[in-house]
Order: sequence, then C-alpha cells, then structure tokens
Amino acid sequence: MPPPYIGRLAPSPTGLLHLGHAATFLTAFNRAREHNGTLLLRNEDLDPQRSRPEYIDAMLEDLAWLGIAWQPPMLSQSTRLPAYRAAFEQLLASGAVYPCTCSRRDLAEMMAAPHDEPSAEPHPDDEPLYTGRCRHAHSTPQTLAAANYRFRVPDGETIHFLDRNLGPQAFTAGSDFGDFLIWRRPLTNDPADVGLPSYQLACVVDDAHQRITEVVRGADLLKSTARQVLLQRALGLPAIDYFHTNLLRDADGVRLAKRHDALAIRTLRNSGLTPAEVLARIAGR
Repeated sequence: MPPPYIGRLAPSPTGLLHLGHAATFLTAFNRAREHNGTLLLRNEDLDPQRSRPEYIDAMLEDLAWLGIAWQPPMLSQSTRLPAYRAAFEQLLASGAVYPCTCSRRDLAEMMAAPHDEPSAEPHPDDEPLYTGRCRHAHSTPQTLAAANYRFRVPDGETIHFLDRNLGPQAFTAGSDFGDFLIWRRPLTNDPADVGLPSYQLACVVDDAHQRITEVVRGADLLKSTARQVLLQRALGLPAIDYFHTNLLRDADGVRLAKRHDALAIRTLRNSGLTPAEVLARIAGR
C-alpha cells in the first residue's frame, strides 16, 4: 500500500508571489486534493540578504486570498541549519563532496553555459556547467570556512526519472550538469557563521524530513531534479515523485519572475480583481 500523499508549497520570501507561483501552487493544491492528501508549506528563507518578513506575511495572505489551503505548521528553512549541516558532514565523510576554492571571477572565466535552448531562462537556483577544476586538486583547505563545497557527479551516468506531468526525463551527469554546489562558505568572520547549504541540499533534506511523496514545481527545475536524485541516493533517502508544470510567460515569452511586479498577486488584488478572476487568468494561460 503506497504511503499517504504529502505535497508541499515552497516559496522564497524574496519578493511578492506572481501569477506563475499561483499557477504552480494551485496545481499542487489540486494534486493533494485529488489524492485526499496533505499539503504543507515550507518557507525557503535561506537567503539572508534578500529574505524579508514582509514577504512572508504577503505570501501567507495571498495564498489565503486565492483559497490555496495548507496544513500548519509552516516550516522555515532558517531554523533547519543543524539538519543541513549533518547531511553535509555525511556527504563529506563519504567523499561525495570536495572543496572548491574558485573565486567568482574564476567561475565566470571557466564555466560553459548550460545546454539549454537559447530562448530558455534558467531557474535562479540552477547553475552553469562546472569544469571540475577543483575536483582534481590535491590541496585541502585548512578549515571548512575556506571553501565552497561541490557534489562530485558520476560523469557519463544518465539520470532517468518519470515526471508525472511531462513524461520520461533523462539528464547526463557531466554534460547536462556538472559538479554542483552543496555548501557555501561563511560570508562573515563570525565563528557562529558556518555558511549555508545550497538549494539542492536543503530541498532534499527537507523533502525527506517532511515525508513529501510528490513535488510539484515548475519545469525550469527539471535539471535540479536529476541533481536531487543523486543527492537522495548519496544520503540514503527515499525516492519521491515529481510533477513539473509548464511555465507561465510574459508577452515576450520570458518566464515570469519576481521582477514582473504588474503580475504580482498583490498588485492584481489591489487593482480590484477577485480570486476567481485571477484563477481564470491562470486557467486561460
């Protein structure tokens, strides 16, 4: 007997929710309802420079206004650093990760662009193909704070998964994506600052912690799913299902992002639209 369905919403409080978020969250809400399941809310507030309390309040209000219900309590990633650190230490002990001392300038000079269509806009948490320069270095930093850390992908291995919406997917490690960030070095000299996990690591650890059975998110994260499948395997975590939605785009065909203030749910609310009218816009995309 399969486990009870558990889905999640995972917004980042770095801006106002827009129509694209609403479309994905509505799909997640409907998927949970169709399966008589549970929908959880995760506040992905790991960006200390861009996360704002007012955006958390706004996302809660906008979700309620749209009628997208979730089961409390809300999980905030900023409270979960010890769990992420434990997962990182497990990867470090197994040799699955290695230190990367490349500067931003080094990365800009050495990295090739991902193999996407020229018109595609990658997700902000995606990253270019890393050349593996530090993978082959023999020197190790004296402290963990001296470097970022990358996951060592199995070059040439094709990661297959069945997307519940878009069908069979396949991405090859080392060509579709390279060694990816797992842990970022501290930004300050404060001993209490131990750095931060990458999106990939935090997402995998929290999906397992919340016992998520299906992740609903945008198609711009398909490649991230391949990375996360590798992380689940390396950490001994259960596999889960994925349902990637087609992206909403503006009049120029560009993926909606938080810079599209005119399409923010808050802006549409203030213009006098009703929840039904906003949901109708999504349905007519």
